[in-house]
Amino acid sequence: MILRFLTIGADHFSGGGSVKPYVKRGKTDAADAEAICEAVRRPTMRFVEIKTEDQQAVLAIHRARDLVVRQRTQVVNMIRSILWEFGHILPTGIDAVSKFAREHGTEDQLEMPEIADGILGVMCHQLNGLNARVDGLTKLIEQHAWLDADALRLMRMPGVGPITASAVVATIGDAKQFETGRDLAAWLGLTPLNKSSGGRERLGRITKKGDRYIRKLLIIGMTSRALMARNSPEKADTWTAKLLDEKPFRLATVAMANKSAWIIWALLTKQEEYRQPIC
Repeated sequence: MILRFLTIGADHFSGGGSVKPYVKRGKTDAADAEAICEAVRRPTMRFVEIKTEDQQAVLAIHRARDLVVRQRTQVVNMIRSILWEFGHILPTGIDAVSKFAREHGTEDQLEMPEIADGILGVMCHQLNGLNARVDGLTKLIEQHAWLDADALRLMRMPGVGPITASAVVATIGDAKQFETGRDLAAWLGLTPLNKSSGGRERLGRITKKGDRYIRKLLIIGMTSRALMARNSPEKADTWTAKLLDEKPFRLATVAMANKSAWIIWALLTKQEEYRQPIC
């Protein structure tokens, strides 16, 4: 039974950096299973905490919403491309396309062949449905976030909303499995690559290893926070203002996301409330 379990998951585990060094020559299920057995006996091996059914249920909502959002982006691009082919340009942003989709068919037909306008109508109808699904799933996630004490604690952080807070709590679970905040940031792929050699320390770009979904949410949230700080400098804290002045904008937002991961770890492990910086 154990061998059966290991052979089923052999392809998944052998592709990771933790098990791959123990894989012998040849690609067989037995060799992969042996490598997994050898790897799990190492004292430095790290293990992922098993998620509860409630965590899995909340993450299912997040995955469904993420899928619908990506589908909506595809439909929006299709609508823009059809309009562009016939010389009609919409303003940037999804709101403009959504407004066009809602109003399509209620006004005079655009200057384009009837067949093209019919296809455009199908795409607009699909976009309206996807918008409704995104709104419904978003409200469902927000309801769960407002009922969770840890999610409420995280939502008091600038740049962290219900979606991010809910995803973090459902994915991480017990934050004490990470010894430090840097371990959590590294798990999310927000720490720089270390390519040190010969006593010289060389730090590169972030690793982008780990949970891509939470990393994306944190960077989007910090981007919004950075834009607010750039537009209203008097409302920004000293660290954020200095970071935006000294670093390129995208580099600054990633650094802010890294720091947010440290703060998230502290809030979840110490069960404390977020305190706004004094200066």
